[in-house]
Amino acid sequence: MGVGAAVARAFARLGANLVLLARGEEKLQELVLELDAGDRVYAVPMDVTDLEAFAELLAETEARFGAVDVLVNNAGFHQRGPVEQMDAEDLGRMVDVNLKAPIMATRLALPYLRRATTPAVINVASLAGRTPVPGAATYSASKFGVRAFGLALAEELRGSGIKIATVSPGPIDTGFIMDQIDQVTDLTFSQPISTAEQVADVVVELVTSSKAEQAMPPISGVLTTLTYLMPGLGRMMRPLLERKGRRTKARLKRERG
Repeated sequence: MGVGAAVARAFARLGANLVLLARGEEKLQELVLELDAGDRVYAVPMDVTDLEAFAELLAETEARFGAVDVLVNNAGFHQRGPVEQMDAEDLGRMVDVNLKAPIMATRLALPYLRRATTPAVINVASLAGRTPVPGAATYSASKFGVRAFGLALAEELRGSGIKIATVSPGPIDTGFIMDQIDQVTDLTFSQPISTAEQVADVVVELVTSSKAEQAMPPISGVLTTLTYLMPGLGRMMRPLLERKGRRTKARLKRERG
């Protein structure tokens, strides 16, 4: 399973009450059985773009558990390829899931978070939201957007006690990229690969830490900042990074058959 499941496990180990959202009911129920946390887990099959259903769920969550303390915006959609070769509807879906849904879900959750004891919103973005990634232009734009939203909202809410933070991982060893390895940009695989559990640990840490953002790994955060601020440097380095990424992809394909 992916980052969402790993985040659920991490919070479950801390004794938290959990509300789990995903489109696939079967995988949700598998996770509920694995967590074995009884009434502390409530799973709801839902498309994150269904804001009316999400608004109802927030009210139900507060009634069921007494508070809405932490919102983790983790849902993601990525249709890979150059913009000109993409279906316009798929481009819009990426924006809806990766950017519009987190913004609107956060807005709906804010009144509940103001009543919580340790309120936080943690957005799962990407290194692609820190430097432009050719071949993933819309995905990159959506992750830039969610990152900017989080940073700006944190300033709006400064002094409110509501923590807003973003984790920006590089490639993660989940089906999100590994199941489509040939379609993933070589540039993506030039960076160290994190596990879903490592990302989940950062999500949990960000709830109470003073950080507004954590790039994963930190050295990749430095690299993406440099290539964003100096596009010429990024273009100069790209062939080297892409060659490294191609070697990594070839190795992973050999190892995993």
